[in-house]
Amino acid sequence: MARNEDLEVLVCGSGAAGLTLAIDLARRNIAFRLIDKAPHPFAGSRGKGIQPRTEEVFEDLAVIDRIVASGGEYPPLRTYTPDGPVDKHAGIPPEPTPAEPYQIPLLVPQFLTERRLRERLAELGHAPEYGCELVGFEQDPDGVTARIATPGGERTVRAAYLVGADGGSSFVRKALGIEFRGKSLGVRALVADVRADGASSRVWHRWGDEQPERSVSLCPLHGTDLFQYMAPVPLDMDVDLSAEGLTALLHERGGQDGVVIREVSWASVFTMQARLADAYRCGRVLLAGDAAHCHPPTGGQGLNTSIQDAYNLGWKLAA
Repeated sequence: MARNEDLEVLVCGSGAAGLTLAIDLARRNIAFRLIDKAPHPFAGSRGKGIQPRTEEVFEDLAVIDRIVASGGEYPPLRTYTPDGPVDKHAGIPPEPTPAEPYQIPLLVPQFLTERRLRERLAELGHAPEYGCELVGFEQDPDGVTARIATPGGERTVRAAYLVGADGGSSFVRKALGIEFRGKSLGVRALVADVRADGASSRVWHRWGDEQPERSVSLCPLHGTDLFQYMAPVPLDMDVDLSAEGLTALLHERGGQDGVVIREVSWASVFTMQARLADAYRCGRVLLAGDAAHCHPPTGGQGLNTSIQDAYNLGWKLAA
């Protein structure tokens, strides 16, 4: 089995956290590998909000300009009421200061954010290795020995540190036996990236505010011709994620038939969780991002804290 004794960091998971950590390690000339069991990059919009502090991180990683160019500011929120639609515009943000140079959150679909991070990583001479699954590891005082299943067979690599940035169902966290305390919030939702006819891309549409459990929304995704479709769904409901199914749900809850979903490019149904790992480190194995904490989607906390985890960890590993 192949062995590499010179590897300093093995990063498991090539989402936003893993990519951010890889960029930081690459620019500091730290030898690493970035692996992911998925066969290809994530294709959904899921975490679409970029907070001002994360924009500072992206500036330091020399990627902020292309992130800004990939999205835009949040559009006005249009709520549909019995008396007609009501638009709510964001307030005027404070002026930038040296302490807080960015004041406006950005709306960028996650697949574009991660694409820009991969582009930056490529400029530094690296790329994620897809189809490579971490299937086991052991650690000792000097490092970690990891087994990786690849399309060409199982490989063994040796690294000084292993970082699990492998999501809420983290293999690394479970293998360490670290508790993931918290709770399910008892709220199930669907999220999908769709193309729609009859909906303006200049506003964020939301129907059903008078009954939040029966609400549905369409948020335009800047830089694309897509909308992010979101709706809470009952815990025991079978969800039809086809274009026809999402159109029917929109018409049922929105009370109008002028909007038609014509294509679904990505869709998921999930139960919201709020959880925190008991520890972020066990010897030479560390956790980052959703592997260490998970959040409801409001405010983009999952994506933003994941990026900030990885940015914080990068310089510490380098030191």
